[in-house]
Amino acid sequence: MTKDFNIVIVAQSGRLEFEALMFAASLRAKSPKFKGRLLVAEPQPGPKWDRDPRMRAEVRDALFALNAEVLPFENQNFGYGYPNANKIECLKVVPTDAPFVFFDTDTLVLDEITDVPFDFDRPAASMRRESTWPKIELYGPGYHDTWNALYTQYGLDLSTAEDTSYPEEFWRRYPYFNAGFFYYRDAAAFGARFMEIATGIRDNPPKELVCQEIWPWLDQIALPLVLHSFGGGFGALEDGWLDGKTTCHYRVLPLAYARESDKMVDTLEEVTAPNKLKKVLKQYDPIKRMIYQGRGRKVRALFDRSALPRKEQAIRNRIKKEGFWMR
Repeated sequence: MTKDFNIVIVAQSGRLEFEALMFAASLRAKSPKFKGRLLVAEPQPGPKWDRDPRMRAEVRDALFALNAEVLPFENQNFGYGYPNANKIECLKVVPTDAPFVFFDTDTLVLDEITDVPFDFDRPAASMRRESTWPKIELYGPGYHDTWNALYTQYGLDLSTAEDTSYPEEFWRRYPYFNAGFFYYRDAAAFGARFMEIATGIRDNPPKELVCQEIWPWLDQIALPLVLHSFGGGFGALEDGWLDGKTTCHYRVLPLAYARESDKMVDTLEEVTAPNKLKKVLKQYDPIKRMIYQGRGRKVRALFDRSALPRKEQAIRNRIKKEGFWMR
């Protein structure tokens, strides 16, 4: 049994606040043994934002009803230009009296989360990713040289971070993760290291990155280095738990209906069914149309889950062609 820990998500005005409400509903429905705090980090108005990023009152009230706590934080290094970094900026206000697990809001809890065998001394992140970064140019540098330049810049040894079951210059050998979840015993330490490396890559990238696009991948470029610096990375969490039987990082509702398991879709529709939640959630058009008006089930009928296209883009293109893409 995993010891008590806190769960952290980030919510702000727009899509994320409604996703946060669905996450909270799924946590309460599917993980009754969870005794930690559900912390909803919320960016506050300031010079890094071009509008008020705070949630609307009715979403906030619905989160409170699900025993969530709202945790305000100020953006100091990023903001509306790169909201992905909210997951970095918020960690400075997360309590350090218990370990934390961060999840993107576009995630559902499907099973008892306290059964996950977290080792909070060895941080991990999601292995559900594609080869989105780096993009290798014809004349190099390759995967090894690109990642090695980053690891060297931060005093880390790439050779101890690789998955040597894959050959050299195959992207899966190198420590690239999806930032949809990560965890550690100390949020403040993790956040400070994450910020140091992310701003360093932004402001002073090694020359090997000169042809690489770092937006919107910056959080996922920095994350492997953070994990490795704290003794985590590949193998720190047994496969099949998070982004598996216990949680699902569905990312976009049309994609969820197209490719995720029956258990995930049934959970989605079950936890959003109560009238008190429905009244709030249907304010967001993609949720109203996909879940409550049945478009999601029409998307699901377009695909055979046992023979999905290998590339996500092909799934997206089919959904768009049929006129069902919404986010």
